Amino acid sequence: MKKIVLFLLLAVGCTAPRGWTAWEKTIIERSDSVMYVCVMPQDSAILRAPSQNLEPELLQSAPLKTLLDKMYRTLTDPSQDGVGIAAPQIGINRRLILVMRYDKPGEPIEPYLNIQIDSLLGEKVPGPEGCLSLPPYRGIVRRYPRVQISYVKPDGTPVTEKVEGYSAIIFQHECDHLDGILYTDRADTVMVNENWAEERKGFSYEKPDWWR
Repeated sequence: MKKIVLFLLLAVGCTAPRGWTAWEKTIIERSDSVMYVCVMPQDSAILRAPSQNLEPELLQSAPLKTLLDKMYRTLTDPSQDGVGIAAPQIGINRRLILVMRYDKPGEPIEPYLNIQIDSLLGEKVPGPEGCLSLPPYRGIVRRYPRVQISYVKPDGTPVTEKVEGYSAIIFQHECDHLDGILYTDRADTVMVNENWAEERKGFSYEKPDWWR
């Protein structure tokens, strides 16, 4: 029995993916500076899949730097004008998000690698939410006002901190993406945003030719 268990462990270790996959490299290398954003329902297989951590050897790799730059450009493009984005939204199921820190001077947009929410603090409060991957809709979602998070900086430094206010809401929304959860799964109400077409005009939701 011990030999069988050892064989299975070795087999899993040998077959577990390490480093960037070929498809991840394709997305990083071939995407424009404004990346294709996965949307429901056509990209549900990606948006509903759980994300994996980045291995230590990827944290300071050139592809990661390129990916962070393109995700930043996508998030801040006027056609999107978002406050957060998760890697699954651009087709990569890794625990990586960008969040606008409203609780910091200058409201910087910062990357968070291998992020986890360790604690949800306070009493839930309702608030409006939207999502780049669900462009026609808006909803009311109950979220916790404070969170404790742990993550790794791009330079490899591990961090644990508490966040409160609107940024805490964004962290919950984006970390849900990493677990295959959409805000509509948690919403009290969901409605069509009548202004979505105007807000997103000029942005194409068609997949690039190389993606198909």
